[in-house]
Amino acid sequence: MIRVKNFIPILLELSKIRITFFVMLTTVFGFICSGAGFSFTIVMVAIGVFLLACSSAVINQIQERVTDKLMQRTQKRPLVTGKISVRSAIFIAIIQFISAISLIGLFGGITALLLGLLTLVWYNLIYTPLKKHSYMTIVPGSVIGALPPVIGWVSAGRGVLEPQILAIAFFFFIWQIPHFWLLSLVYRNEYENAGFPTLFRVFSPIQVSRITYVWIFATGLSGLLFPMFSIIKPGIMVIIIAMLFIWLAYKTLILLKEIPDRKGVFILFREINMYVLGIVFLVSLEKIITLL
Repeated sequence: MIRVKNFIPILLELSKIRITFFVMLTTVFGFICSGAGFSFTIVMVAIGVFLLACSSAVINQIQERVTDKLMQRTQKRPLVTGKISVRSAIFIAIIQFISAISLIGLFGGITALLLGLLTLVWYNLIYTPLKKHSYMTIVPGSVIGALPPVIGWVSAGRGVLEPQILAIAFFFFIWQIPHFWLLSLVYRNEYENAGFPTLFRVFSPIQVSRITYVWIFATGLSGLLFPMFSIIKPGIMVIIIAMLFIWLAYKTLILLKEIPDRKGVFILFREINMYVLGIVFLVSLEKIITLL
């Protein structure tokens, strides 16, 4: 039996709140980029996507509870420590899922709902099992992070194949690959011990470091697609985005020369995430100013 005062921290940890909150943020970003501004519709859709991501995260922890015991970074998760039973976790995931699809379907429409369901299926039924079989699983897995902004976009009544949203989705797709490989530079032994193949089975650590830099550079370049696809208008924001790209490329240049220590990798991990947040903020700000 879970005490009420202990339930909220367990729920937040099961739901991987930091990741799922960012998923919700990118959904709102996709809606704002559509030119629809900010409305009650996107509030409801964003909550729905957040709950769907939470449900997917809970299911993932149910799926990986055995391997989570083998890695220090995941050994304190609720299902591993026994703070919550598998049955209770399944119940939470079902409640979150039902609430999510109800909100997305009602306020976002059928296309948004189908994309949401695709995201969950891709993460839990395709990406999660594949992690045990290939060190390149993160590439198809990055599709998961590219879909939430598309959900926001189509919830505003826009088309799923419009060039602008494809450029936005591509940006988030590219970013996730170096985002993960930076973590692998820190946790490579834990991943291998848990049975997850990594790039280190094929490449040396310094080669992995350099490959990661190439993908970070590609992330910066993909940010330049926003003005090229008329997602934002020419002006000061474009100059700032270009400067952010130069800053990111320079700050992570160390990856071409050496393998940073654990602290150094986490600094780079923070910097690439700051770059993405900066792009989201600047583009959203430009869109909001345009609507005023």
